Amino acid sequence: MDVQAIKRTFGIIGTDPELDRAIGIAAQVAATDLTVLITGESGTGKDVFPKIIHQNSARKHGQYFAVNCGAIPEGTIDSELFGHEKGAFTGAVGERKGYFEIADKGTLFLDEVGELPLSTQARLLRVLENGEFIRVGGSKVMKTNVRIVAATNVDLPLAIEKGRFREDLYYRLNTIPIHIPALRERKADIPLLFRKFAADFAERNHIPAITMTPDAMKMMEHYRWDGNVRQLKNVTEQISIMETERTITAETLVKYLPVRVQSNLPILLPREDTPEGMSERDLLYRVLFDMKKDIAELRAQVNNMNNGRPAETNYVQATPVTQIGDTVVTRVNQNKPEDNEQEFAEFVPAEETYGGVSTGSSAHTTETLSLEHHEKEMIIKALETHRGKRKDAAKALGISERTLYRKINEYGINL
Repeated sequence: MDVQAIKRTFGIIGTDPELDRAIGIAAQVAATDLTVLITGESGTGKDVFPKIIHQNSARKHGQYFAVNCGAIPEGTIDSELFGHEKGAFTGAVGERKGYFEIADKGTLFLDEVGELPLSTQARLLRVLENGEFIRVGGSKVMKTNVRIVAATNVDLPLAIEKGRFREDLYYRLNTIPIHIPALRERKADIPLLFRKFAADFAERNHIPAITMTPDAMKMMEHYRWDGNVRQLKNVTEQISIMETERTITAETLVKYLPVRVQSNLPILLPREDTPEGMSERDLLYRVLFDMKKDIAELRAQVNNMNNGRPAETNYVQATPVTQIGDTVVTRVNQNKPEDNEQEFAEFVPAEETYGGVSTGSSAHTTETLSLEHHEKEMIIKALETHRGKRKDAAKALGISERTLYRKINEYGINL
């Protein structure tokens, strides 16, 4: 069966080359028993491809089961997949066959396979290697002849790095990879999908189908569609039922497109040694303390230069990173003007200023931004945030508890 015939059979809309390639791979691999891993964002239609593989395989007369691994609680997933014996756990009043046993000689689709617990991943690996499994609470080794097709929207290589997914299982599942492109990567298909969804909804509900003005359609094509095809269908149906006017303008459409909150500020990324669970405020506290250390080092270098040591003048630019109240946290670039001619328009010598802080010979007496003042302020805020618990405040600030005690005494902080 060719790609166009598959599209007609399974109701797939689109002409994108990457989509056609994914369909072609599914059709080509269907005749084999190789394991297939389907990747792509949520809402791209990954659930259609296992059906394409099953219906075009020699197993098409066998059982086909789709299991959402992310929807089954961790305590029962093994029982669902592999079955259990009577008395295996509380509530197991009788033996039960699992999907691997029921789907013998058929196809089993494991959706959201990246959500499987590590213990279940080990069981699944054994099935993929030799077709063997043991029911929960049992001791008898059972055999199954089932074709596995898995899908996930999780970045499995990243999950492997974090210890959340077995590397050996990944390579077993990824024998044949199929990637489904996101809707924003196939913009030419958006008008086709919209017209299809609008016509289907109108036919089911006996109402006229909605249409889009050119401006509205252009807006749809340039929207990000984080929910992909599923989101486009939902928006189309919402507009179809809510709007009395059947020609939709851009002004009307924008009411149905969720506003994506964006920021031009760089993202503050935690360091490798940052404790998990630290808030953004806590991370900013740490940035300020790290800045003080960097400025102290720069002062020492400038003082050495002022003491007669020859050195090439460094140039810096203070670039705003983020803001806490009235305090602007800055990043400093120390390249020379000629190194960043296109990027920077104005530079100042390093011995004169550093992120708004004077670093020349008078830096110890006159500062545009008083780090000591803001350090005291950050300590007070940290203590208030953690209700006076100094151990927690010190952890949030990224300093030792002893250092925090010293700073509290130094600044005369009383809470």
